[in-house]
Amino acid sequence: MSLRIVLAASAVLAFAAPAFAQDAPAAPPAAAEAPSAAALELEAKGEAFKARMTLMQGEIEAAITGAGSDQAKGLADVDAILARYQPDIDGLIVAFDAFIDAEAASAPDEATKTEMQEAKTAMRTALSGLPAQVRGAAQSALAAQAAAPAAAPVAAPVAE
Repeated sequence: MSLRIVLAASAVLAFAAPAFAQDAPAAPPAAAEAPSAAALELEAKGEAFKARMTLMQGEIEAAITGAGSDQAKGLADVDAILARYQPDIDGLIVAFDAFIDAEAASAPDEATKTEMQEAKTAMRTALSGLPAQVRGAAQSALAAQAAAPAAAPVAAPVAE
């Protein structure tokens, strides 16, 4: 099996939403083999995940904007949004793990199996860390937003 599909699935994180972007590994040269049904199914799940992450990003941006200078409210709203999308993250982890496990079972050698398990671990780590990464970025954005009005001096009225 080519690791092209595995790496493509890993790239789901890189392109899920710009605010959540991570470096994706470079894809190896395209293989001549056609992707399996399982690979195509995982790819479809990856596309659905990207769409959900785009929705989540919009909700988080709205929550940050709507919070104004109330950082506690904004962070509570972000936490609620992340909790709603956690099943999507967990679902992709389960799907990716199952795909790798099935493919590794038929891998031609131990080196390939090891490489596949490393990709599985990397994907699991990246996906599991996504909520904390998003929360941290939101917390920074909320702090910057709260500080922005204080940083901008108010112009004194001009006497005529």
